[in-house]
Amino acid sequence: MTKQEFQELAQNIVLLDGATGSNLMAAGMPKGVCTEEWVLAHKDVIQNLQRAYIEAGSNIIYAPTFGGNRVSLTMHGLQDRMEEINRTLVSYSREVADAADHKVYVAADITTSGKMMAGEMTYEAAFEMYQEQIGILKDSGVDLIVAETMINIEETLAAVDAASTVCELPIMCTMTVDADGSIFSGGNAIEAAVSLEAAGADAVGVNCSVGPDQLVSVIRNIKENVSIPVIAKPNAGMPFIDDNGNAVYSMKAPDFARHVKALIDAGAGIVGGCCGTTPEYIREVAKMIGR
Repeated sequence: MTKQEFQELAQNIVLLDGATGSNLMAAGMPKGVCTEEWVLAHKDVIQNLQRAYIEAGSNIIYAPTFGGNRVSLTMHGLQDRMEEINRTLVSYSREVADAADHKVYVAADITTSGKMMAGEMTYEAAFEMYQEQIGILKDSGVDLIVAETMINIEETLAAVDAASTVCELPIMCTMTVDADGSIFSGGNAIEAAVSLEAAGADAVGVNCSVGPDQLVSVIRNIKENVSIPVIAKPNAGMPFIDDNGNAVYSMKAPDFARHVKALIDAGAGIVGGCCGTTPEYIREVAKMIGR
């Protein structure tokens, strides 16, 4: 997909997929394992989930490469399998997308190193980390890149800069924020969006953290400050922790869709779901936008 094709696609509401991690855990993935390694061995689980998202109406699905960077894989002793893991996980999503009865794009999913910038991680180290992973993902046949659940503006800028050196694919960036738009490591979603657009990002916004009912003003403020498409991929409300230590999301799919409609009215043009959402949530959003 070219950047021009991405902008043409985004002239209408683009529907992303919903959560991956919370659904994998519901399907039996144990806590504490390397998600990418578990998915590698459970192709049917990820493909069934992504097939359900496509049937629900998703235009873009995220390949399960979220923690596939060298820094994260090193924590599990899997750094030597980095290329194999990323290529294989992209192929799982590519198979499902290519078999769909409507055009579905595969986004390479990348995220934070989890290291603190100016501490354990520098801009230069982050740039090299992203450059390596994005190069592999590009060669694996993805249509675009998405840097999501980002917690640091500088690290996200490193991802955008790295992408520009290895490919010409569109890149979407979403920060994880509090309800007031503040970012964990400092700054806010509006500052991030402006900086990322200037750096060459093709769409910016927020994902994870809070529910759609808490993001209306954040989305409106981002929309008023950028000229590129705005993304909203919120959780299914705020979770509570049950007696077994599991996060339980209480917002039902129809309510989620209703609140996502408010985000679209506030300026979001690319929408989906994060933690706690399922294909049912995406189906409700699709119905809400008349798909």
